[in-house]
Amino acid sequence: MNQPPLPGTDFSATARYVILGAAFLGWMASGLQMAVMTLSARSATTEFLRTGNLSSGQIFRPQRLLVPLALPRTIPAPATDEDRQRKAVGGLWFSWYNAGFLLGAATGGLVFGWLGDRLGRVRAMGASIFCFSVFSAVGYCATTPEQILLLRFLAGMGVGGMWPTGVALASEAWSDSARPMISGMLGTSANVGLLFMNTLGYVDPPTPDSWRWLLLVCTTPMVLAFLVWTLVPESRRWLAVRAAPPSPNSAAIAPSVFAPPILWRTLIGIAIGTIPVLGGWAGTQWLIPWTDKVLGPTQPEQMALTAIMRSGGAIFGGLVGGWIASLAGRRTAFFFVCLASLLVGQFIYLVLDPTSPAFKPAVFVLGVITTIHFGWMPLYLPELFPTAVRSTGAGVSFNFGRILAAVGVLVTGFNTKILGDDYGRAGSIAMLIYAVGMVVILFAPDTTKDKLED
Repeated sequence: MNQPPLPGTDFSATARYVILGAAFLGWMASGLQMAVMTLSARSATTEFLRTGNLSSGQIFRPQRLLVPLALPRTIPAPATDEDRQRKAVGGLWFSWYNAGFLLGAATGGLVFGWLGDRLGRVRAMGASIFCFSVFSAVGYCATTPEQILLLRFLAGMGVGGMWPTGVALASEAWSDSARPMISGMLGTSANVGLLFMNTLGYVDPPTPDSWRWLLLVCTTPMVLAFLVWTLVPESRRWLAVRAAPPSPNSAAIAPSVFAPPILWRTLIGIAIGTIPVLGGWAGTQWLIPWTDKVLGPTQPEQMALTAIMRSGGAIFGGLVGGWIASLAGRRTAFFFVCLASLLVGQFIYLVLDPTSPAFKPAVFVLGVITTIHFGWMPLYLPELFPTAVRSTGAGVSFNFGRILAAVGVLVTGFNTKILGDDYGRAGSIAMLIYAVGMVVILFAPDTTKDKLED
């Protein structure tokens, strides 16, 4: 089924490294976005309670979107019933912020993935970086939780667009033998951003008076967007496919990833992309607010330390994900990573708690294991699709999972309330998604010995 390479699609070594560096930095910048509200949600909710822009009796009010944006001002002293109000709404807003971000990422994966196939990988990648940088800057002036929710959705669109355009560009620039290394680099890059942001949160824990500066940090990649537009070469595979005259076999490739013969691979890609995203956002992500709930009142830096352990382990997992997929085979690797994630996750949530000496080392191990998937996916998902729809297909596969993950985040948030703020039981339920992954991968094609199709 593989076609011979298109003529004139080779890059110089310098161009390949420029592309890899841009994709790495772009996805690393996305990691800043993934971490910012996990660290800031509690402080932001507290500020909005103190300023009267949120109350436990009026949790969500769309009209608060119309409150004028403003620069931060002095925060009033805490109310006598602030702890009660925060407990009533804090967990829900944490889940809503993350769910809004994930839904935005799913939308952005479709929009920017489509742009990447129509206008070029480089233009779309630069636009996605610019998108999440700009809306982080606007978030600095948000005055209500509803505004933050909307802006996290819009920033999420940029993050969702960064992944398919960056992965498609890097996959098409490097040889098949180098792609496990490329996959590992991209798999670990977001976690470098997560680790950087979490370290900042540990050094200077966000408070109701000082959480917005983290959003300014998320604005700095705007410079990268202009560098991508001006310095990064376009995919020659994409240029060759766009310039090539129609062939007698061109009708065999449908223009849509939602039509035969590509439809089945798209559905498989969506199912595969859902498992690690849902496991991360609805499962392991809740280790951080769990730590804040148990230790935050007396040790506020412990929340960031749990996040550091998770993202620090994730750097190693993402880095080796591509190599493990090549050595063990695509399907075998996915199956056993799901199994290990399930077992370690259940151990943490059902046996340990944030006060246990083994808790943070176990979180580090879980970060390593679960993030192997994110070094695996940049290798596997592009292999499912031909060049003409690779950016769209990879974006749909990875980001449609974010829609289900958003639902999972909301369900975990509601489960936490139903279970009486029992984060352990709620997290244990969310981690069962990895058992589903062990079944889903049995129906996926094994592309271990395949090359990218033009």
